[in-house]
Formats: sequence, structure tokens, C-alpha cells
Amino acid sequence: MSVSDVTSRISQIQSQLALLTPSASSTSGSSFASALDGALKTSATTTSMGTADSSITGRDKVVQEARKYLGIPYLWGGTDPEKGLDCSGLVQLVYGNLGIDLPRVSRDQAKVGTAVPSLDDAQPGDLLAFGSPVHHIAIYIGGGKMIEAPRTGLDVRVTDVYETPTAIRRVLPDPSTSATTGVTGGTGGTGRASTSVGEVPYADLFNKAASTYGVDANLLAAMAKQESGFDPNAVSSAGAQGLMQLMPGTADALGVTNSFDPQQAVDGAARLMDDLLDRFGSTQLALAAYNAGPGAVMRYDGIPPYPETQNYVRSIMAMLGGN
Repeated sequence: MSVSDVTSRISQIQSQLALLTPSASSTSGSSFASALDGALKTSATTTSMGTADSSITGRDKVVQEARKYLGIPYLWGGTDPEKGLDCSGLVQLVYGNLGIDLPRVSRDQAKVGTAVPSLDDAQPGDLLAFGSPVHHIAIYIGGGKMIEAPRTGLDVRVTDVYETPTAIRRVLPDPSTSATTGVTGGTGGTGRASTSVGEVPYADLFNKAASTYGVDANLLAAMAKQESGFDPNAVSSAGAQGLMQLMPGTADALGVTNSFDPQQAVDGAARLMDDLLDRFGSTQLALAAYNAGPGAVMRYDGIPPYPETQNYVRSIMAMLGGN
């Protein structure tokens, strides 16, 4: 372990001890030992090198990842933990490390995912935004507490949720969503409800892909209707092919050897949407990326201002009963 690793670990433990003890001067030797033990147990999901415990998944993993940066100094505009982090830099870094791309600034991060009605409904990993317009953002960790990069002079820390958030956003899929959830509830936010589709062409392929990749069958069917009108032989003026209108380069990258084969097309499109939903955490953004490319969504920090893409997203969401 290097000196910098040791220093970082000490800073992390000190940040946690600050929450466990009123002050160092009022803590006895025995209570200090108890507090230290508690802090170490709280951080037990992180190794001495700050490496994530791969056995932890989902929301706990977001909290675990955020805890790695406790003690990092605040730096306005900071995105590099070696130099410092600001509030949105911390949020972007944490989710980016878990394979989910978020916009750079807090006001845009506060629009990602789905809305959570109140703090009572919040779950670990949800984003808490503050101000109108939004000027600060943090990661909820449960129990009325959050991890934030607060302001100049303070380090990344765990603190109480000290004021009512103006927005709470859920980036990760809701694990409580039932497989029988209706289309609106299942796909309005993250497209992960494994609902089955009924009387549409190629329903068996959409249902199989949904079961395999966890992408809603109704979403895949709506995409096929919008892309090709369920025509497996369709070719667009831009060269997109088949039922799911895959561009040749995209098909090649997905290992789809024949875009005109409905089974290959649906499987490839489902795998692509699986990746895009993970990256963007939102059905609308994933659809925009499917249509215009992930780079365009990242460049505009949202749905690109292309009429075709905006109409594409709007039409599919309308089919799903979303907005």
C-alpha cells in the first residue's frame, strides 16, 4: 500500500468518525475504539486499497462507490479525484464508474431517470437536487443522509439531508417493479420491466429477448413498429436494414450477420438497448441514443435537437403510454 493510499484511507475514516462522535476531545479511549470499529465496519464494503467489493450490487454499490471519495477536497468544476471534485463531478464520477453516463452539470443530472415524489420514498443511490434552478446535487444513502461535495473549504462528506430537495431522481431501475407491471409504469423511466407483449407481429421474439436481456418486450415491439412498421425487409434511405433498422456498422459490432433475419435483428436490438439503458438510465435517452447515437446524447446532455430523433422518442413513448 502506498503512502497516498494510507492517507486517503485515513481521511475516509476521519470523515466517518466525525459523524459518529461529537468531538475528539469529548471521546474517551474506549468509546473512541468503539467508534473506530464502527467506522471500519461501515466501510467494510471497501478494501484497504479502496476497491469495490464485487459481491455487492445495485443501489448498495452506488453508495459503496460514493464512499470511496469521502475526504476528497471540494474543487469547483472538479472531475478528477486526484485534484478535487464538485457536487456534479462526484455524481458523474460515481455513476460513470458503474457504467452509467450522466450529464456533467447538476441541473441536467436532476432531469435524468424518473421522479421520486418525496424523501420518504427515496432509496439509496437516488439523486437529491437542491435549488430552483438546481445548483447542488448529492447521492442519497438512506436514513435521511447523503454523500455530497459541499463547497469550497469542505471535503466530500456524509451529512444529513439538511433541506428539502427540489427534485429527487431515480437513475437505477426500481427493484420493486413487478414483472406484471403495466406498460406505463414499466417503461416510463428505465424500460426494465420484463412485461410480455401480446397480439403483435414477432411477439415471440420480443418476449424471448425481454426474458434474456431484461428489456421490456413492449418497448422492443414499439421500436419495431416505429422503425419498420414490422417489415423485416425494410431499408431506409440512410441504409438502415430490417425489422429493427440496424445500420450495417452497428449490426457488425453486435455480431448480427443478417439484419433481415427477424430473430437476429431483435436479439441485436435488445442487446443494444440493454447497454443503452444501463448507460443512460432512462428509456427516453436510450431511445435517443438508438436513433442518433450515444455520442449525440452525451454531446447535448439529453435528447438531441434533431426533429427526427425527437419525433422518434415522442412516438415510441406515446405507444407505451409514457411522455
